[in-house]
Amino acid sequence: MSAKRSPADFLKQVSGRPVIVKLNDGTDYRGILAKLDGYMNIVMEQTEEWVDGQLKHKYGDTFIRGNNVLYISAQPKQRSV
Repeated sequence: MSAKRSPADFLKQVSGRPVIVKLNDGTDYRGILAKLDGYMNIVMEQTEEWVDGQLKHKYGDTFIRGNNVLYISAQPKQRSV
């Protein structure tokens, strides 16, 4: 049986790693989670903006205001071929 984990545990685990941040309007931001505060304001690095499954823009550093965030998920590891 696995131990219970809180959302804070998850966020500590993915800090500095690739994540997907989904906004309330459906836009995805994919990049490295650099910082996060108690209001869910997010700082990301190497960020890509995805709309309707298509890459729209690439940014360096990005700040996302927390009230726009629907969820944060860890990016699945890519398989090497």
